[in-house]
Amino acid sequence: MKVLPADNHVHSEWSFDTGPQASMVGACARAVEVGVPAIAFTEHLEFTDWVEGDAIAVDGLAIGWWALIRPIDLTGYLACVAECRERFPGLRIRTGVEAGEPHMFGASVAGVLASGPIERVLGSLHAIPHEGRLIAPDKLFHTLGTSEVMRRYFTEMVRMIKESDVFEVLAHLDYPRRYWPADAPPYREADYEEGYRAVLRALAGSDRVLEINTRSPLASVDLLRWWREEGGRAVSFGSDAHVPWIVGDKFDLAVDVAASAGFTHGRDPYDFWRR
Repeated sequence: MKVLPADNHVHSEWSFDTGPQASMVGACARAVEVGVPAIAFTEHLEFTDWVEGDAIAVDGLAIGWWALIRPIDLTGYLACVAECRERFPGLRIRTGVEAGEPHMFGASVAGVLASGPIERVLGSLHAIPHEGRLIAPDKLFHTLGTSEVMRRYFTEMVRMIKESDVFEVLAHLDYPRRYWPADAPPYREADYEEGYRAVLRALAGSDRVLEINTRSPLASVDLLRWWREEGGRAVSFGSDAHVPWIVGDKFDLAVDVAASAGFTHGRDPYDFWRR
């Protein structure tokens, strides 16, 4: 029987982009049902404005995406976590956030993290600079071309890693791939090996963790081998679930990929997988 890892990337009703079916209680029940030993509720931490000390204020960029962004209700969120810990004593439940563009909103992120006990912090790049604005990369595919978007995306991700130390795990390192245009040539990781390796090298140099995101097209064994070759030591698994029934999704396949690349679980089933 396969030992499933912790699901370190889950959203609940406390993330602004989830709908009425999102439920922290439901996600915990699903984790228990499928045999996921631990779950981290990494709610979205995104900003549409900034405070003094944020790099974006210096860059002078405007926000051009996600009008629905709302601040996280940390008090309500933490109370819900406490309730779930009482209801599911056999499940390890971690608090967490998914910090978007943390290198641009460093002061804002730090302010939230200082206001409550947050155990797991993911770093994500959901938007890239273009003509003085932050734009979701998939919105640029038909104006810049897929290859140029990916080049800019990986370049900005390297910058994010080098300029922000607030996050422990790098989430969905090839996020634009989710929205690949149907009329574009098929996505091949090998076509972007140089960009991938630049990101992986920077991440390994900071001794952080790479996420295997099972909502995105699943990373290949080759990609995880690149991670090892660039010095990467650990991987985290994340379903990126926004509804309960996605918790632990495709983890049976993801652990096979990780194992084939030389990563395995340790004695602590709640920990990252390591080489």
